[in-house]
Amino acid sequence: MADKLIIFDTTLRDGEQSPGASMTRDEKLRIARQLERLKVDVIEAGFAASSNGDFECVKSIAAVIKDSTVCSLARANDRDISRAAEALKPAKSARLHLFLATSALHMEKKLRMSPDEVYEQARLSTRFARNLMGDIEFSPEDGYRSDPDFLCRVLETVIAEGATTINVPDTVGYAIPELYGNFIKNLRERIPNSDKAVWSVHCHNDLGMAVANSLAGVTIGGARQVECTINGLGERAGNCSLEEIVMAVKTRKDYFNLDLNIDAKHILATSRMVSQTTGFVVQPNKAVVGANAFAHASGIHQDGVLKARDTYEIMRAEDVGWSANKIVLGKLSGRNAFKQRLQELGVSMESEAEINSAFARFKELADRKSDIFDEDILALVSDESVSHAAEQYAFVSLSQHSETGERPQASIVFTVLGKEVKGSSSGNGPVDASLKAIESHVKSGAEMVLYSVNAISGSTESQGEVTVRLQNSGRVVNGVGSDPDIVVASAKAYLSALNKLQNKADRVAAQG
Repeated sequence: MADKLIIFDTTLRDGEQSPGASMTRDEKLRIARQLERLKVDVIEAGFAASSNGDFECVKSIAAVIKDSTVCSLARANDRDISRAAEALKPAKSARLHLFLATSALHMEKKLRMSPDEVYEQARLSTRFARNLMGDIEFSPEDGYRSDPDFLCRVLETVIAEGATTINVPDTVGYAIPELYGNFIKNLRERIPNSDKAVWSVHCHNDLGMAVANSLAGVTIGGARQVECTINGLGERAGNCSLEEIVMAVKTRKDYFNLDLNIDAKHILATSRMVSQTTGFVVQPNKAVVGANAFAHASGIHQDGVLKARDTYEIMRAEDVGWSANKIVLGKLSGRNAFKQRLQELGVSMESEAEINSAFARFKELADRKSDIFDEDILALVSDESVSHAAEQYAFVSLSQHSETGERPQASIVFTVLGKEVKGSSSGNGPVDASLKAIESHVKSGAEMVLYSVNAISGSTESQGEVTVRLQNSGRVVNGVGSDPDIVVASAKAYLSALNKLQNKADRVAAQG
């Protein structure tokens, strides 16, 4: 009989810790609904105690998700735990996820606590959490670099106090697959009550082995939960990639012999939604969801695939959501058809006014671009969510002149707190001139650390999607803009990033 592998998605928590990847409440809700459609078992919605904004995000997600367990991270203290439990109250199924560092390095340098103090805090905080909720996960932060004897002592105690899931994180991506798998196996064999909890793995990708380490934790170590993110999103080199774990287990069922709840045909749509929302573009050669994942350039490969698909393809593209680009709507499509397509894409709008506004933008786009794809609609709605967020800056119009041998000029009209202003500048190119025109008025002093252009769909008529990453006073933010005119998309992205810089909400970084 096959065991079940639990998929724990932390895109909305650990994934969001990528510099510039923070999301709005509406964006998080949209992704959470898509994760539910994907049939993810556990959705880590955020770190409720880190800010009022994160608390409200967790609470909102808990209220709308019915088919997945909703989880909040909490440090191992009563305040964090109480705050997380409060945010999770609306959830049909809820989990508290506690973490406390257990490596000698973290205890001494970060916590400034003795091992005995850490042990006692882990014990008492788990007891406190168990009195508030039945589903408790405990993570010893930097667990893989912790002393095994001390780790056994802590984990045996938290299980006795009511922890139902034990997660052993490779917080800094230091592990090697065979060693990591055996590390978990050793813990499970040494801890007398290890069978009273589900064992979980949470691996970072600093050495490019997060997926391999996670799978070793499952096969060698006996873990039955994998913590991962869409597209491997996460701080530094990222987290274990959900799509790679899922398709490895599904494709090699002969080896893993594990069952999954995941509905894989929604993988690609989820990947694209996360990419467009955060501005983190998926590399073309990314496994499963990259543009080249099922492409064959070699003549020998092409010939083989045409004769028999399984000569070079180990999984079917359509099983993860790939298909020929399907035109779903056009300029003659009505409001009801547009609304229905939003629902199919997992987009929920709170009022008829928002739907009407989005539909008006859709019609405007359809007049400029004859074929409207799902990716266009998602980009349009993403822009719409920004425009309704009462942001400080909003794009109005742009004109620019560029001619060979002449220095490009740009003039832009945008609003500042609802009042129209105009900026003009020259630049090395039309994009440079347009962004300098914005800066001529805003004077943000921000440094641009990334400028990236991506085609939303595959033709010259495609909308351009631009990501701009700005850094100022230690804050790093991403802005995303889309438009058939790449210069306009660039201006929208820059204004989006400036809006995020204006948001002074403090966030507490945490990792499990």
